[in-house]
Amino acid sequence: MRHVPETRASNLDTVDVATSDPTREQPWADLGLKEDEYARIREILGRRPTSSELAMYSVMWSEHCSYKSSKVHLKQFGELAQETPRGPMLAGIGENAGVLDIGQGYAVSFKVESHNHPSYVEPYQGAATGIGGIVRDIIAMGARPIAVMDPLRFGPLDADDTHRVLPGIVSGVGGYGNCLGLPNIGGEAVFDETYLGNPLVNALAIGVMRHEDLHLANATGKGNLVILYGARTGGDGIGGVSILASETFEDSGPAKRPAVQVGDPFMEKLLIECTLELFAAHVVAGIQDLGGAGLSCATSELASAGDGGMHVHLDKVPLRDSTLSPEEILMSESQERMMAVVEPANVEAFMAICAKWDVEAAVIGEVTDTGRLEIDWHGQRVVDVPPGSVAHDGPVYNRPFARPDWQDALQADAAEKLPRPTTGAEFRSTLVQLAASPNLCDKSWITDQYDRYVRGNTVLSQPSDSGMIRIDESTNLGVSVSTDCNGRFAKLDPFAGAQLALVESYRNVATGGAQPLAVSDCLNFGSPEDPAVMWQFAEACTGLKEGCKELGTPVTGGNVSLYNQTGETAILPTPVVAVLGVIDDVTRRTPSAFEAEGLAVYLLGETREELSGSEWAHVVHQHLGGLPPKVDFAAEKALAALLLEGVGLLASAHDLSDGGLAQTLAESALKNNIGATVTLPGDPFLALFAESTARVLVTVPTGKVAELEALAGKHGVPLTALGTTGGEAIVVEGQFDLPIAELREAWTATLPAAMA
Repeated sequence: MRHVPETRASNLDTVDVATSDPTREQPWADLGLKEDEYARIREILGRRPTSSELAMYSVMWSEHCSYKSSKVHLKQFGELAQETPRGPMLAGIGENAGVLDIGQGYAVSFKVESHNHPSYVEPYQGAATGIGGIVRDIIAMGARPIAVMDPLRFGPLDADDTHRVLPGIVSGVGGYGNCLGLPNIGGEAVFDETYLGNPLVNALAIGVMRHEDLHLANATGKGNLVILYGARTGGDGIGGVSILASETFEDSGPAKRPAVQVGDPFMEKLLIECTLELFAAHVVAGIQDLGGAGLSCATSELASAGDGGMHVHLDKVPLRDSTLSPEEILMSESQERMMAVVEPANVEAFMAICAKWDVEAAVIGEVTDTGRLEIDWHGQRVVDVPPGSVAHDGPVYNRPFARPDWQDALQADAAEKLPRPTTGAEFRSTLVQLAASPNLCDKSWITDQYDRYVRGNTVLSQPSDSGMIRIDESTNLGVSVSTDCNGRFAKLDPFAGAQLALVESYRNVATGGAQPLAVSDCLNFGSPEDPAVMWQFAEACTGLKEGCKELGTPVTGGNVSLYNQTGETAILPTPVVAVLGVIDDVTRRTPSAFEAEGLAVYLLGETREELSGSEWAHVVHQHLGGLPPKVDFAAEKALAALLLEGVGLLASAHDLSDGGLAQTLAESALKNNIGATVTLPGDPFLALFAESTARVLVTVPTGKVAELEALAGKHGVPLTALGTTGGEAIVVEGQFDLPIAELREAWTATLPAAMA
């Protein structure tokens, strides 16, 4: 897609030409701009934009880059106290990634972002460059990347298009991350018909640094030089994610098909090592990665966050394709590129380090105090704009939003009214059916394509409740991360759905023995031009803000992905929430699965009749309706406090969520082939399949039951004795016996059979 005018030879559209030829027609609509947005650009400049300026504004004012439909709702995250349970955030919203103090002089950076639409158009490269982009956000903060995660969403497992996109996306995530030498320690793979034609590829990265190594994105110091280093700029990704992610897909396919970015993980690996050595040599004054909107973003954001001015010589940009026009160079989203601001005295050392790592670098400009972003092409001025107008002062839409007229009927159609199994044989059959369902089955077909243990510091990974990575080999300091979202819950009640995603990630981190600290989010929704979608988005934002306030976990940053819809069909609202926690000694973490025979099995928390939005309703009845499970923040905090204090006492801890106690028993038994004999309290169906929150299945040595009882009493957490571990089956007294071998056969067969 090259909706840009020709700029060869004498017809270069310079600032002088734009001033003298004010009525020239321009392809603003083809570039995704609205008529009033184009008029606003003319008002800002006092003339029509040059074609290069128009290219910059079009990508930077796109939905993906400007957040023009979402920023009015996102601003409430800034109202949260910027303090974690371990102290103030070191960097938060507005930076490339959040940075948290985790003690011992260490800081951790983490962030989750989306690469949804490019991954539908070209699954492998779309997913691969999603990993590459989020990793560069981490290194731009001064951190060494140490792990990645991948929350994924697909259409039905048996759909032809799922078979097209899923293998490529998984291969892209694994191929890029594996080549970088980064372990993939967790994520999700969820299937629902609304994601057909619009898969979600969210990517998370974690990095570590010392406090003093923190770097921020700004261009300060008049006379400092601007250096572009990394891969050469090519024609791939022109108008890519910035425009592609700002459009709705039609039923027949993407409305726009610009070239998807092409990744080179080996260049990125060199870029990582080169950048970290540049930081260590103290030769970088400011830095910015080049992701969405490419040079348009990096130049305008660096300039506006610094002294306010920058002069760029665009013809000095190293190119893979010499035929590229200035507009195309500014819009290109070629990967593996970084931009640094360097004092003149440090340029020689900077270039020497780049040469050592075989990374190409070129001085392309300098910092000024003019308050203008000025870009020349072979000595002729093609851009002269206030950088803030490009980077930060784009449109702000108060999109109309309204609770949809179908919401009441949806919530009235409760799953609690559906026919239920009543006999032990039916309970057994239902458990096996759920365990073999696409959302609950073994995901090893996916995760075995990822290196989970490279670098030797992975402590927990899939299928554990959370991923855990060691930070310091001498002290065993570590961090834990979980991502979660149940889109069905969010469809039933987007306010509660966002909170349910938050508390499950929070709980997953706590089950391993880590203290939850902070949140990064990736808010995936349909078209913002639909008032019902905007209502879902607004409700989810407010719900997440209120939840974070209750839990004391600030939002460090994240991503919004809108226009996730095919024709009139929007995806389930999917506010993915990542929670990061810290653990002082990873050798004392609590595993998720049964670790030995003869342990006492207990349920922490209260089970209620909550079935709407559940996997049981989804798989058995293909039903979505009613109200999602109740969120109880006091119960979640009390449970987390118990889990943290119980480190060393608890032999295992596994949260209850999708599939209820039945699925948790199955997963706890399958990992180490250790069964359990349990007696269910109350209604056996509800005990097995309800999805009430604030619940965890734990085991303790029988000699330490009194300690667990005392701990539960101290924190006010309901405690129910279920039975003991042991044997080669899950035995539910008075109901059924299910051999682990039979369960494993059903659980492991689903994905390989579908992908064959």
